[in-house]
Amino acid sequence: MKFLKRSLRVCLVLFLIFNIILAFHAWKFTHFYDDTGHVNRRPEQMSAWEKTGLILFGVNLSKSSIRNWPEAPYKTIALHTHDGLRIEGWWIAAQQPAKGTVILFHGYGSNKGAKLPEAMYFRGLGYNTFLVDFRAHGNSDGYTCSVGYKEAEEVKLAYDYVKSCGYRNITLWGMSMGAAAVLKAVPEYKLQPERLILESPFATLTDAVKSRMWAVHLPGTPFAQMVTFWGGVEQGFWAAGFKPSLYAKEIHLPVLLCWGKTDIRVMEHETRDIYTNLGSTQKQLVIFEASGHQSFCRNEHDKWAAAINNFLQQQAARTTISQEQ
Repeated sequence: MKFLKRSLRVCLVLFLIFNIILAFHAWKFTHFYDDTGHVNRRPEQMSAWEKTGLILFGVNLSKSSIRNWPEAPYKTIALHTHDGLRIEGWWIAAQQPAKGTVILFHGYGSNKGAKLPEAMYFRGLGYNTFLVDFRAHGNSDGYTCSVGYKEAEEVKLAYDYVKSCGYRNITLWGMSMGAAAVLKAVPEYKLQPERLILESPFATLTDAVKSRMWAVHLPGTPFAQMVTFWGGVEQGFWAAGFKPSLYAKEIHLPVLLCWGKTDIRVMEHETRDIYTNLGSTQKQLVIFEASGHQSFCRNEHDKWAAAINNFLQQQAARTTISQEQ
């Protein structure tokens, strides 16, 4: 009996220690620090020794710094969240009368400066572009990231700003976390853009965490579920319920969904789930065979440009036909 009690105590202590470690990991995964000279590295870029340290002590992530600025004329726009965070964006007007406006949302650990190649391409097609730094990224306020859940508010702020300026024909473009935030924001805030372009969104937050567990050679289950749970507790929301693949069911406007075949961050089944769930009858899935979790604009530019052009032209043609009827 004494042995059983002792064993239970040991198991309880180990369970508590295990949870403390995972809660610490969740905290470090979502809380950044200031160090403009530091460049964050992905787990797959680390040595075995560095990965061991990451497993034991978590990873120190610096807030992303702007390293690239537009070569075209631009205006810096300040928006504000409901709790007072200043959100910074760049407005880059089209060179000729604009066909519409594309609002661009970056991924986790990135910033608006990293999405200038995409923005400049859209501008070359005749669109205004509006690039936004999510909270805790780039020049926006804050050091805490919710990996897309709370960032959906920034999607709404940017959309509302463009609408308030009198612009129509709005396209929302998002990469990874940015795409997940778009999928959440559109039905939640009843946004009405003309179309969405989504690149590499994760199906659920648990899936996103799971891929990072695999990157350091840890089993996805139960680590991902527990880190997700503690991350939500620390930030005050049910993180396991953050499921972009389910939000997709409430999307009924045209969607271009893109995914990289060698992506180790977002699995193919996640992309298929999102695509299948999309409520839109006008949806396209483009798979980039030579790309992973990265910019398709940079890595497979010709294929990406063709997909973007075809999608925008098809939507423009449908709009023209509907207006004539």
